[in-house]
Amino acid sequence: MTNVCFAGVTGWTAPPILAAIQASPDLRLVAGVSRSAAGRSLAEATGVDAHGQVHGTVAGALGATAVDVLVDYTSATAVRDNVRAAVDAGVHVVVGSSGLTADDYADLDERARSRGVGVVAAGNFSMMAAVLLRAAAMAAEHIDQWEILDYAGEEKPDVPSGTSRELAETLARVRSPRSAVPVEELHGPVEARGAEVAGTRVHSLRLAGFVVTTEIVFAGSGERLVMRHDPGPTPAPYVDGTLLAIRRVGDVVGLRRGLGSLRFGDPPER
Repeated sequence: MTNVCFAGVTGWTAPPILAAIQASPDLRLVAGVSRSAAGRSLAEATGVDAHGQVHGTVAGALGATAVDVLVDYTSATAVRDNVRAAVDAGVHVVVGSSGLTADDYADLDERARSRGVGVVAAGNFSMMAAVLLRAAAMAAEHIDQWEILDYAGEEKPDVPSGTSRELAETLARVRSPRSAVPVEELHGPVEARGAEVAGTRVHSLRLAGFVVTTEIVFAGSGERLVMRHDPGPTPAPYVDGTLLAIRRVGDVVGLRRGLGSLRFGDPPER
């Protein structure tokens, strides 16, 4: 039995994942983290038939309860400290929050390896998003020009989304894209060309009506290839991937990036 603590227990993503954890014979929800619901029982705060309490901090939850895996679906401002607290306590971590940088991931990998624990971090735990990343990596082996469009709701403050950042970093392991016009040769505001993330130009839109949509446009002479993951308004797509990560993170030492690394293995590098 794997004991799970869920940080962000009152958030938008939580309800279907919590229900799936509790319905799984090999998993058990034993604690939650939420500043707004701290001190309440899990059952009262979430509606899930689970024993245990909601705590105000990850450190408080891990100090009060025996936990095997922390799942973090909080925010860009909270995730860094939450994950570090869990790793330093010798607890495996599944990270579904965005906002971590390449330097953060390098630090987490080093911390996790020194303590013999695993961290699985994905910008998106949707199986279809994992397929998009793998398909894009395959396309980049044959096409040398692309850019990423990153769509999210108007209230999402971090840019780019974790999915788009992970996609750019995945492609960087294949090759660097060929730039149409070097940034230093542009006429006008450089910002209009988007941000450079791991060598790829990424354009972040924040508009009402979006959840987290990721689109990559590959281009060649006389043709284009467009790949797009467009999730709906519920967190249902993230349930199966999160549960897979919870079950597999105990087999990992150090950091693994992306759901695809668990489902398909790491993509080849040039």
